[in-house]
Amino acid sequence: MAGAADGEPEPLIDAEMRRANRLRRLLLTSAGTAASAVAFVLYARIDWPWVVLGWIGLIPWLVALDRTQTLRGALGAGWLMCELFVLAVFAWLPNAIQNYTGAPWAVAFCVVVLVAPLLQPQFMAFALTRQLARRQTNTVWRPTLVGACAYVGTEWIFPKLFADTLGHGLYASLLLRQGADLAGAHGLTFVLIIANECMLAVLTRITRGGARVHGRALSSAFAPLACAVSLVVALLVYGAVRCQQVDAGRADDRIAVGIVQADITHYGELAAQMGTYGAARLILDTHYALSGEALKRGSVALLVWPETVYPTTFGAPKSEDGAAFDREIGGFAAQNGVPLVFGAYDTDGSDEFNAAFFLQPGADGRVTVEAYRKAAPFPLTERVPAWLDSEAVRRWLPWLGTWRPGTGGQVVSLTLRDGRTVRVAPLICYDALFSRYAIAAAGQGAEMIVTISNDSWFSFGNVPRLILVISAFRSIETRRPQVRATNTGISAVIGPTGELAGTIGVHQRAASVAFLTPERRTTTLMLAWGDWFGPAALIAGGVLLVAPSIAGRVRGRSRR
Repeated sequence: MAGAADGEPEPLIDAEMRRANRLRRLLLTSAGTAASAVAFVLYARIDWPWVVLGWIGLIPWLVALDRTQTLRGALGAGWLMCELFVLAVFAWLPNAIQNYTGAPWAVAFCVVVLVAPLLQPQFMAFALTRQLARRQTNTVWRPTLVGACAYVGTEWIFPKLFADTLGHGLYASLLLRQGADLAGAHGLTFVLIIANECMLAVLTRITRGGARVHGRALSSAFAPLACAVSLVVALLVYGAVRCQQVDAGRADDRIAVGIVQADITHYGELAAQMGTYGAARLILDTHYALSGEALKRGSVALLVWPETVYPTTFGAPKSEDGAAFDREIGGFAAQNGVPLVFGAYDTDGSDEFNAAFFLQPGADGRVTVEAYRKAAPFPLTERVPAWLDSEAVRRWLPWLGTWRPGTGGQVVSLTLRDGRTVRVAPLICYDALFSRYAIAAAGQGAEMIVTISNDSWFSFGNVPRLILVISAFRSIETRRPQVRATNTGISAVIGPTGELAGTIGVHQRAASVAFLTPERRTTTLMLAWGDWFGPAALIAGGVLLVAPSIAGRVRGRSRR
């Protein structure tokens, strides 16, 4: 042997070669993962032409994943994708943490790195189950289906902090996004993963012959290519048909909605500068003035202000000034004869809730009040799990919230300025990230959705648009129009196919008047079955993964 002739021990050469191969695999895995992360940064713009990357963006990472030979390697590739995806797509998150908690940016960055696998655990589940399925078969379809099912199933069983999923990016296409009324945004994610796997198979089969591409390679690539094209065409055709059906089914009973966005933020700092009374005075006066502008534009039937716009309890005043403000807000609604929806705090004994208040002026000048309590307070900042809540923890983290969660799925009936009655599904900020609350309310007869939100903590880059898009999927899934009022933007009226009207951009101070048509008849598979796709995918993936082992045992017993 050459190594022996040179005096080099052969085991040492082998060890060096193994180290070199490991380094090479690590570099290839890192490069492929980084390429996919960059692709999804562009895809997260949710605009043309970047929406195309949703169909091919996973390919570099999948190529790297296919080079791993062990479960440990696959898990490592999944962990690396968690880290790079979070650091790339959620690059604004350390700023948001610093903005809210006051922690140094470096500390916030380290926290993000530490919790990245918890923010995007589906990548590790996908990599691990796909590798297990590849060991069981030489075919492509089983690992593809197992991995896709594990991906969306993990997103369902371990809900992510921002409820994001790849399917949200298809919002950029009017037709492609309509499939969400069948299986939600997770159903669209499933389609995207299958398409990425198909395109990977196309590239693999074409390049298998090396520099020369043989006719047999092209022939073998036809089936996965046809599958990917069929998925795109199917979504486009379904979207076109569904848009036509929704438009044809709309009744001619539009209502005008006034949305107020005052671009006033950080109420605590404002109160420290101006005093509690001065801050409340400024906030309310600004909203009164903007509401007046909206009312002058026409017959506004409903006014909507943002979440916690009145940053104290309503209906249970803590001072004489608070009682005077409560009467003043009610008097404003009564004087203008327009129902008003706004955010404040609600109480029940010692418990406080983040709430939406519905003020209904009557013919006798009195105002009736109904409250909806936020069902999903934002973790840690608004609500702390009981197992974590202690005096010691609160001393270390003084910004932890104390609000209690409401029940969700509530319907509020409002008599509009013109005498018509409409049934409303209220959502507050984080509620809108989850399908179940809007679906439950629509199932009880809600004809429209009213979402109020405080997005000031997430007003970085494209984040306000991402939040708007996720909210828009609630309208697509239920085919109920939606009013979305925020303090810093983006506020808008969202139609049943996800189209926007009366949009107020980020950090604009404005009042908008837009029209919507309450929907009473249209139904969807999501309304009929609920958020069904995640659990169905989890079960299907599990069956596909264990089926070969069970079949092998059955065959072994039959041979005995």
